[in-house]
Amino acid sequence: MNMSVGFPGGLKVSAQTGGHVVLTDQSERYGGEDAAPPPFDLFLASIATCSGFYALRFCQKRGIETDGLALHLETERDEQERRLARIRILLELPSGFPEKYERAILRAVDQCAVKRALSDPPDLDVAISR
Repeated sequence: MNMSVGFPGGLKVSAQTGGHVVLTDQSERYGGEDAAPPPFDLFLASIATCSGFYALRFCQKRGIETDGLALHLETERDEQERRLARIRILLELPSGFPEKYERAILRAVDQCAVKRALSDPPDLDVAISR
């Protein structure tokens, strides 16, 4: 996969992939217009939405009602190290969700490709392109 990045003005940065454009911006506090989420929020959103997809597909494949299915992402920062220390995904199951599937849906959500990429990170290189 290749992704192209553009700079549409101000502190906005866009990424074009697969016919879609994802826009980011900085908050007004950091000099942006707050016209879109900042990149780090999209990073967290990619974890949450990927995990949510796995939960949704788990239920759909088993004919389990998804009304009431929800996922919440919480973060903790290590202020001393100035970094993200923990990401916690809380899965809210629909009423009537079969207890026998509780462990299985957690295993399914754990298969999120974004989470797995963090668990075993790829090499990341930065180079000049001319």
